[in-house]
Amino acid sequence: MNMKRVVVTNPFIGICYMSVCAVTDATDKEILEIANKENPSGTRNGWSTVVRENHKDKRLRPVICDDDKNRKHFILIC
Repeated sequence: MNMKRVVVTNPFIGICYMSVCAVTDATDKEILEIANKENPSGTRNGWSTVVRENHKDKRLRPVICDDDKNRKHFILIC
């Protein structure tokens, strides 16, 4: 199966979050471009932050995808 590098997996988690499944080397720019194109947040700034491993809230940090260990699930914030 040839999966896209970034896939929207949960378009809205509450009102300010969403999640994507992406290859581990995807850049913030790449992730945000796809997210804002495929699932606009409706806010002035759009999706603006990709939560990474160093985020203060450990619950929001990326996790390895159960289906493909070469991908991670990232939370985005608008």
